[in-house]
Amino acid sequence: MTSTVAALTSVRLGTVDYLAAWDEQRRVHEAVVAGELPDSVLLLEHPSVYTAGKRTEPWDRPMDGTPVIDVDRGGKITWHGPGQLVGYPILTLPGADTGLPVDVVAFVRRTEQLLLDVCAELGLGTVMLVEGRSGVWVPADERGPERKVAAIGIRVARGVTQHGFSINCDCDLAAYDRIVACGLRDVGVTSLTAELARPVTVAEVLPIVERHLPTLLP
Repeated sequence: MTSTVAALTSVRLGTVDYLAAWDEQRRVHEAVVAGELPDSVLLLEHPSVYTAGKRTEPWDRPMDGTPVIDVDRGGKITWHGPGQLVGYPILTLPGADTGLPVDVVAFVRRTEQLLLDVCAELGLGTVMLVEGRSGVWVPADERGPERKVAAIGIRVARGVTQHGFSINCDCDLAAYDRIVACGLRDVGVTSLTAELARPVTVAEVLPIVERHLPTLLP
C-alpha cells in the first residue's frame, strides 16, 4: 500500500526478509538519487534477524553462533523481528545538489523527534533523549535502568538517506538477550507494550508513524 504524506511517499510493505528489504532500499535509493522517484519511506516488519552496523565489536555479537548480517549503516548490533515496526526513510537532504556536506545530525534529530511524538501520542509521554546515545529512551525507574524503546541507524550516500528507525511495539524482548544491543551494557531494551501495560501492535502504530512522517522534512 502506497500513500502520500506531505512531500513523502509512504510505502507499506508488510513482512519482508531483511536482505530482500535491503535490496529494495538500494533500488529506491538509486531511483531517488536519479530523480525517478519521490522521497519515500518504507514501513515494514522483518522476520527475526540480527544486523551489525560498522561500529559493532566482536563481544557485542551472539556467543552461540546465531547468524548476524553485517550492514553499511552507522551504529552497532541490533535485532529486528515480528512486533517491531521498521521505517526506512529514503530522503534527499538539503544541500545534496550543491556538492557541499549535508547535515546528517539534523536529520537524526528530526527522526528522534518523530519517534518522541509517536510515543507521546500513544500515551508514553515520559520518553527522552540521552546525550551521546541515539534513539528514544524510557527513564530509569523502580523497574530498571534507562530502556531503549526506539532505535536509529542512518547511512547517507550521495545526499540521500538509507536505513532508518525501529520502534518496539509488541515484540519478544528475549531476542535481545543474545547480544549487547547497540553495544550498551548498562541499559535495557523495552517495548510500547511493556511500558504501557497493554497490547500495542504494529498495526496500531503504523498509521500514527505515517501521520508524523512530515517531521522528517527540514
